[in-house]
Amino acid sequence: MNESMRKYMKIGMILHMAFRGLASGEGPTLECLKKIVTDEYFEAVEVTWIRDPAVRKQAADMIRCGHMEVAYGGQPRMLTTGGNINDLDEQKRLAALASLKEGIDEAYEIGASGFSFLAGSYEEATKRQSLESLLKSSGELCRYAKAKGDMLVTLEVFDYDIDKRSLLGPVKLVKEYAEIMSSEFDNFGLLVDCSHIPMLHETFEENLIPVAPYIRHAHMGNTVIRKPALPAYGDQHPRFGFPDSENDVKELAHYLKVLLEIGFLNKENRPIVSFEVKPWKEEDSEVVIANAKRTLNLAWDMI
Repeated sequence: MNESMRKYMKIGMILHMAFRGLASGEGPTLECLKKIVTDEYFEAVEVTWIRDPAVRKQAADMIRCGHMEVAYGGQPRMLTTGGNINDLDEQKRLAALASLKEGIDEAYEIGASGFSFLAGSYEEATKRQSLESLLKSSGELCRYAKAKGDMLVTLEVFDYDIDKRSLLGPVKLVKEYAEIMSSEFDNFGLLVDCSHIPMLHETFEENLIPVAPYIRHAHMGNTVIRKPALPAYGDQHPRFGFPDSENDVKELAHYLKVLLEIGFLNKENRPIVSFEVKPWKEEDSEVVIANAKRTLNLAWDMI
């Protein structure tokens, strides 16, 4: 591609994945955030819950001062607590929903343009009931967010049988869900991730083309799924080119090419496309971030 990738997307970084200790809502948030805000490679940053209101305000001020866009990931609020918004136990569903609504409040506090979440676990025998529960919760989140402003609400598609074992899931079910949600809520969309697509046993084309009208946000990452005994197996988001992994320069180029062809990457309304990479064991966060930037630079040149 001869044109700059910045004409087609806003490159972002998921802070709580790149740096250890932040997914719980605590840790050295401001110190880590400054490393991303002062790196001109990035136009956007994705954060999750920040428990301390004072730190949350300082983070918002830093992001605003850095002239960056910010998005809020509600996934850690579920993944670190066992919450499930499609739980068939109504009390548990409501508890998970309440936590995500608190996340929407925080997202507005920091000036986020988008809020993302995920479907919870399910049992095959009651999958349709879980889908109805997910639709109910998702609708409540969209209505809650809409009542407070114009922030986008996106569901991130995860694996259904390897690691997170999320209800959504295979593309056929994702499409059904997205069609229903989009028919009622104009602030709803899907978040796709090239590290999750191999885990869904689907190609990039199979996964992305059927739901193209609903994709509003994207992540770039890697996964190891060839054998359970391998290091970083599952939804661990290791650096690109990790041993026995699925994604490197060529695969990232393929993913971006499909996103370009379906019109998601575009000049008129550039979307956020963020790295979701995590240091493995003793790896250094800043080295892993440098790996991601080099990989994207080379991938874009291949398109």
